[in-house]
Amino acid sequence: MKSKFKAMVLSCIDPRFQPLVHNYLKKKKLTGKYSAFTITGAAVGVTHNKFKKWHKTFYDNLGTSIQLHKIEKLIVINHKDCGAAKIANGNKEFSPANEKKNS
Repeated sequence: MKSKFKAMVLSCIDPRFQPLVHNYLKKKKLTGKYSAFTITGAAVGVTHNKFKKWHKTFYDNLGTSIQLHKIEKLIVINHKDCGAAKIANGNKEFSPANEKKNS
């Protein structure tokens, strides 16, 4: 039996960001079709050495979501003014290498 879940969504805990995450997933017709993992910094929180103690928790959750929900995709939603990214980067402006520019 195929799971109704399509992905796990990794996003930041910032409350200002939650409506944007919700609206993006609704627009992509993913409402009710994803498991969620929300952590300070999103991708920064699960990859940067500054937050190394959190990494295992994320990967354990991802593995469980794959096992239980049969997901095949991880959707990562970061935001530009992330406080955790600034902490990880020594409070310097943080600019992702693959940042998409609006045309």
